[in-house]
Amino acid sequence: MQKQLLVASLTLMCVGGGLYAFVYPYLSGEIKGQRRQSALLTGTSGRQASRGVDQAKRRKAITESLSEIEGRRRKGVDLKGKIEQAGLEISKTSYFIISAVLGLALGVAVYVASSNELAAAGAVCVGGLGLPRWGLNYLQKRRIKKFVQEFPGAIDVIVRGVKAGLPLGDCFRIVATETAEPVKGEFVKIIEAQAIGMTMPEAVDRFALRVPVSEVAFFSIVLNLQQKAGGNLSETLANLSGVLRDRKKMKEKVKAISAEAKASAGIIGSLPFIVGGVVYLSNPEYIMLLFNTTRGNIVLGGSLFWMSIGVFIMYQMINFEI
Repeated sequence: MQKQLLVASLTLMCVGGGLYAFVYPYLSGEIKGQRRQSALLTGTSGRQASRGVDQAKRRKAITESLSEIEGRRRKGVDLKGKIEQAGLEISKTSYFIISAVLGLALGVAVYVASSNELAAAGAVCVGGLGLPRWGLNYLQKRRIKKFVQEFPGAIDVIVRGVKAGLPLGDCFRIVATETAEPVKGEFVKIIEAQAIGMTMPEAVDRFALRVPVSEVAFFSIVLNLQQKAGGNLSETLANLSGVLRDRKKMKEKVKAISAEAKASAGIIGSLPFIVGGVVYLSNPEYIMLLFNTTRGNIVLGGSLFWMSIGVFIMYQMINFEI
């Protein structure tokens, strides 16, 4: 009997404890609090998800714009485009005429000096094909370098104009009037393109093709995104200007740090020629064995080959891209 009462008591206690554990959250309001918390979390997560979707769309638009610009840049620039990038106002025909005249002049000069037809033919090829290309590439790089130095100032002018309430087209006209070349000429071309009916994104895209540098690509992306998605253009361009100035500072810093390495590479690369010239002046017969004998030619060719590999490796080590 006592055992039965004990079992019944324990059973009632267990059932009562279970019912109390089940009913207590509803009586104390804990369930309601959890529901409110879940609702708040759901709303917050929804807003975060919406914000994440917007950021994902923006990143996707940036990626697509970068891919489009990079694809057009990888197609390469034809001769007319290179002449335009170099800042020369000549046609392709004029370029070919200048190349032919330069090649013939150099070939005649070498033939008169050496009476060697093979050397003269080589001089014609170098003067007609090599020197014009080298000169064009040099002018192109010099103009682009000057453009990159002046471009952040032009962006600052646009930022101040937009903050003052001026339309973007008027800001471009101010840049085309007040800045120096080559920035001035490029913005004049943008204004002329708009004058014949081209839209702002199309004109800026052509601008990015004419000046194939990352700074202009960023500028084109910013304007394209602003045209499509809106936003605070002045703040975005101000941030872009700060980034470009930081890149410029970093390039100057890297240039200063690598100056010693470049000087060392120049000394190492020129040392064999200096030593060879000194030996030739002091004992010509000794060094002429490299030119007059078969073994000497093999040694000279192998030395030049290995030296060219070393010079190439040193150039790659000291040539930094920021």
